[in-house]
Amino acid sequence: MQTAAIQHIYKGQLFPLVNCTETSKHSKWERVEGGNWILYEHPSYRGHQYYLWQGEYPDFQRWMGFNDSIRSCRFVPNYQGQYKMRIYESGDFQGQMMEFFDDCPNTYDRFRFHDIHSCNVFDGHWMFYEEPNYRGRQYYLRSGEYRRFNDWGASSPRIGSFRRVYNRF
Repeated sequence: MQTAAIQHIYKGQLFPLVNCTETSKHSKWERVEGGNWILYEHPSYRGHQYYLWQGEYPDFQRWMGFNDSIRSCRFVPNYQGQYKMRIYESGDFQGQMMEFFDDCPNTYDRFRFHDIHSCNVFDGHWMFYEEPNYRGRQYYLRSGEYRRFNDWGASSPRIGSFRRVYNRF
């Protein structure tokens, strides 16, 4: 059985975390030893989001961070099942719709739009990325309805790519 653990360094000391609701303002996130994690720039799961899976993270650029300020994090439970999501060109599930079951490195190539205004996640956990090829700001989506792009924490509807969140070890 794989255990979930994340380690960070603060003031020269290594701290293992099983889950966290608030961490120090500036920490060096060293290693993810199991599971998937979403790190947040602000307390209470707000601000920029970063998706980390098992591996080494010697600096914040390695996980596409804008800075080293992480104030909360959340463990993403392992999902065992089909993945299914519908994306829409307009808010409230209006306009052109496409259904996805797999990762998409470039939404424009598949959807012919740069903007996703609403989304319905039926199964699985997903990460949206502002830029193609899983770059830029990241947004974590669980099963549910997202009627507007700000429902998933974005300030604009620009989504360049998305991928399924699953254990990568």
